[in-house]
Amino acid sequence: MKNSIGVVIPAYNPNLKALEGYVKDLEKVLCPDIILIEIDDPSELVLSQIEGISANVEVSDRRGGKGAAITRGFNKLKSDILVFVDADGSIPAKSVKMVCDSVIKLDADLAVGSRRHPDSNIKFHQSNVRKLLGDGFSVLSRVLLDAKLHDYQCGVKAINRKVWEEVRRDIEKKGFSWDIELISIVSMRGYKIKEIPIEWDDQPGSTVKIIPTVLELFNALFTVRRKIKKLKGEQ
Repeated sequence: MKNSIGVVIPAYNPNLKALEGYVKDLEKVLCPDIILIEIDDPSELVLSQIEGISANVEVSDRRGGKGAAITRGFNKLKSDILVFVDADGSIPAKSVKMVCDSVIKLDADLAVGSRRHPDSNIKFHQSNVRKLLGDGFSVLSRVLLDAKLHDYQCGVKAINRKVWEEVRRDIEKKGFSWDIELISIVSMRGYKIKEIPIEWDDQPGSTVKIIPTVLELFNALFTVRRKIKKLKGEQ
């Protein structure tokens, strides 16, 4: 029996032309049952143009954060495989399919796309500052977290819906630190996580504010670590 696929795209002030093209690529390569765009606090311009995109769109009137948008979307989907991808299209649809296929083939309960895997193909790199901060975060994450990965924050992940239904009650992060909490909870529950090397092309015009995001992520490493210890009954 074919597994159904549901895709969630969290978005905040997206480039609608680029997003429309990305949605078409995902539809062609993945053949998903549904693509759901969870958009936070859209401008009037975005609202007036978003209907032209061939995807389901859900709008929140406030900016809840990337993690909150993914959680909302995943909780709405009934698909066998739940996938999220960043809205900027930096990860081509063929790489998204590789991440999905790992869950479909039962190689993983949670498949994590990776820009820092030795076999990844990076077509255009981030600035030196962003790369240095990202590398430092990954090194510290491997030290503090049980799941030992090359890349925790890459913008594509796929999870078995039954696994999501078990872990979602413990997912509380609403921003960019959602990823490390998800990975940590899935790992703690004993499910298999697999890192998938991807092709990646950094896109200009990111709405991510570097310093606040870095502070959020580094703080989250310690709060998630404490949470996992508490859930394990170690404190």
